[in-house]
Amino acid sequence: MSGHSKWATTKHKKAIIDSRRAKSFAKLIKNIEVAAKMGGADLSGNPTLVDAVQKAKKTSVPNDNIDRAIKRGAGLTGESVDYSTIMYEGYGPNGVALLVECLTDNKNRAAAEVRTLMSRNGGTMADPGSVAYNFARKGVIVVAKADGLSEDDVLGAVLDAGAEEVTDEGETFEVITEASDMVAARTALQEAGIDYDSADAAFVPNLKVEIDAETARKVFRLIDALEDSDDVQNIYSNFDLSAEVQAELESEE
Repeated sequence: MSGHSKWATTKHKKAIIDSRRAKSFAKLIKNIEVAAKMGGADLSGNPTLVDAVQKAKKTSVPNDNIDRAIKRGAGLTGESVDYSTIMYEGYGPNGVALLVECLTDNKNRAAAEVRTLMSRNGGTMADPGSVAYNFARKGVIVVAKADGLSEDDVLGAVLDAGAEEVTDEGETFEVITEASDMVAARTALQEAGIDYDSADAAFVPNLKVEIDAETARKVFRLIDALEDSDDVQNIYSNFDLSAEVQAELESEE
């Protein structure tokens, strides 16, 4: 997961263009709609919705948009929300493993688009199961670094709540838990007075592969192309970046 986090951090430092921001908002709204449909509009009884709303607010999605998405997803506006989750497996440049998670209302469109984007950007599709075995479903909580907050502080807050590890990802700390322990861990952070940016169930690689800067540029180009698809919701990979490669990539911005 650390490779993905470092890629996200690098990308975050670039100027955010309006089209990318709009796509990000749309995907966060889609998450809220699905969470509300599955568990209802009451945040106190729907922890998945709490996490979806938290992530949207941290990304500056307007409150009115969030409220409308909750009502729409819960069926309170008479509108129908019908999305399917599909996972595609593939390889990027130099055999980097990729899981592409789509949330779509048209499976045929999503499949065709992912396949086209992969082939045009140095990737290849893989058979079901050939990549997924290298990933495990985990809870991933991202904590922004704040003055005086140390890795030990974060670990101390979540250790008894089922956290498996806490890693320093540069601008953030990342807490990894079993997916079933994520709510307990984020609650423990809140009780300790530690704010968190996001809490998501994600696919974390069991084995990470370190890549050089040239490969990283190609992988980022592929991931960026896939992320531009409205149907692609999340992308998981097994690459990792050394501090030297990270510094080289950041110097190019």
